[in-house]
Amino acid sequence: MLAKFSISYTVFPEHNKRVDTHYTDDPVDAELFLSQLLKGGARIFEIKHDGVNLEPHAYDRMIKIASERLAGRMIGVSLKIDYAEVRHRFGLAV
Repeated sequence: MLAKFSISYTVFPEHNKRVDTHYTDDPVDAELFLSQLLKGGARIFEIKHDGVNLEPHAYDRMIKIASERLAGRMIGVSLKIDYAEVRHRFGLAV
């Protein structure tokens, strides 16, 4: 049985050609994993849902959500404020 989401990526793309794939059935886990890839500067090749590449709009939406979560967490840590204040002041989820 296929996992609902699969994310193909390369860590350190300028030095590494090996493509790895992360599998998960949880969309929140997929977004958190994408956040970590963005934070680490990994190259994201494709995101699949039920074995089919996401449409460009859905792909961009997942990347946007992951980047907003990452930004919210970074702001919260840097300013030493809780998630509710990050959401209230900056409109970002954590």
